[in-house]
Amino acid sequence: MPARTIIHIDLDAFFCAVEELRDSSLRGKPFAVGGKPEERGVVASCSYAARRCGVHSAMPTARAVRLCKDLILVSPHRQAYRQASENVMSILRTVTPLVEQISIDEAFLDVSDLQEDPGETARALQARVYQETGLPCSLGVAVNKLVAKIATDVGKAGHHGDAPPNAITIVPPGSEREFLSPLAVQMLWGVGPKTAERLRNKRVYTIGQLADLPEKVLLQEFGRNGFDIAQRARGLDDRPVLIEHEIKSISQEITFQKDLSDEKRLRKTIQDLAEQVGRRLRQHGFVAGTIRLKVRWPDFTTFSRQFTLAQATDQDSVLEGVAQTLFSQVWKAGRAVRLLGVGASNLKQGIYQLSLWDTPDEKMDKLMKVMEELRERFGDNVIQRGGQLVRKH
Repeated sequence: MPARTIIHIDLDAFFCAVEELRDSSLRGKPFAVGGKPEERGVVASCSYAARRCGVHSAMPTARAVRLCKDLILVSPHRQAYRQASENVMSILRTVTPLVEQISIDEAFLDVSDLQEDPGETARALQARVYQETGLPCSLGVAVNKLVAKIATDVGKAGHHGDAPPNAITIVPPGSEREFLSPLAVQMLWGVGPKTAERLRNKRVYTIGQLADLPEKVLLQEFGRNGFDIAQRARGLDDRPVLIEHEIKSISQEITFQKDLSDEKRLRKTIQDLAEQVGRRLRQHGFVAGTIRLKVRWPDFTTFSRQFTLAQATDQDSVLEGVAQTLFSQVWKAGRAVRLLGVGASNLKQGIYQLSLWDTPDEKMDKLMKVMEELRERFGDNVIQRGGQLVRKH
């Protein structure tokens, strides 16, 4: 099989770059896009000048302000970000129809059929995106998606200064293993903090050291995931560029401005979140086989608990009933909660196990069957505290 050529493109500090187009006085200054500190806001993106002060995305804005006393906080302009993203993706699709958008500011392109040199293609694309949108971007070029994405990350990681990286990193065919070898294992997809710690216990710190481990060792240590880790460590990845990105889950969550311990309000929040998830499922024509509850306590400890249904659903009453029951398992009266989330996964399309035409009694009958499943799985008492929320509509 001939080698493919994949380009990964990542818009540099995307939200901040859009804000600089909106307000040129922000250029070169330490600023962050995010919520207000007094409202428990979080940094969505920050300029490179702010990053030099230690600010990074997902950081509470209250902490970001403490780290960088001159930090300018900018409220997000989501519609502007969506429009800028659409403009960039339109440019990419004029290069090749094989474009897989993986987030608002990232995409893969399969340019295997283009005749020109891949490096020239990447440089021309970077220049065109900037000329037509004013947005800087970094690119990685390799024979597969895995290495192309890591190439982009390496290019951006080597950047220093207040200006965007505008990096282009090319990994020639056949040099994937050599390129990956000196990199930290954490740069490899599928190696999170816990996996990295287990590898460090085996004195494995780099991707090269990981690639040298026998597959049977990784299989013993990590089960089926061990095989995938071994393949990635060797730079192997045969996933195609997907023109339409599959939706794998739908979720809604809320971080309270103040920690909340009132049961009535917590339960009402779960109801609202479940209804939002249900509405989005129906909009996309999905039913969900697994329902998930996410809870974060004031000390930032976060966990999720899920339940898999015998029959997939898109109905609010079932989504809520399961989420309320899972909440009853983990919450004790009076305990404060920082964040609540309800999610749906194991999605299927076009299968309506609970029809919109069901009568209220039929819906309630199906919901009660779900409740019985929960009782069998977790015990009779688990339903009691949330039982008053299983109701007819």
